[in-house]
Amino acid sequence: MAEVFSIDSKISSSYIKIRDYLFEELQHVLKQGRCIVFLCIGTDRSTGDCLGPLIGYKLEFLSRDNIHIFGTLQNPIHSKNLVEKLDQINLKFNNPYIIAIDACLGGINNIGKIFIEKKSLLPGIALNKNLPAVGQMSITGIVNISGNFDFLVLQNTRLNTVMMISDIISKGIYHFVLKSTTNNSHSKNHQVISFPSK
Repeated sequence: MAEVFSIDSKISSSYIKIRDYLFEELQHVLKQGRCIVFLCIGTDRSTGDCLGPLIGYKLEFLSRDNIHIFGTLQNPIHSKNLVEKLDQINLKFNNPYIIAIDACLGGINNIGKIFIEKKSLLPGIALNKNLPAVGQMSITGIVNISGNFDFLVLQNTRLNTVMMISDIISKGIYHFVLKSTTNNSHSKNHQVISFPSK
């Protein structure tokens, strides 16, 4: 598959493509028995930067066995505690496969799009923060246009855009976990979550 996968969150069925992409790309990780950690980065103090914590909030119930969710509205992971949280994760799990999730600014034509790349995420770049690269895979949602005053842009981002992107990413991850669990255990007893309809 291509190194960069992209999808438009305005298409309500796009979560299915995220599910299938993750399922195909992460099969080798699951077969190795490695833990998969979804690291949701951001803060609930900024509308544009709350994408990660919103996704973590929607998915925190999924943490089980070899799938783990870090970074929620209640316990966000941001620039001030990122290094500490990464240290804790690496101490707790043996060679975890980390998927970093974060909001991103971009071109006006990309607002609402979701990008998945098989490479580390560099959090805080838009705000000139010196943070370590995170993860073996990254999922980013373009929440607003990049410009000269990125901090103000993030503060004035529409919550509707962030919610739309978070719904699609959350549903994609949820259905990836469901599909992986079904394939690996052939069990029919799974927890079901209801997402708000578009």
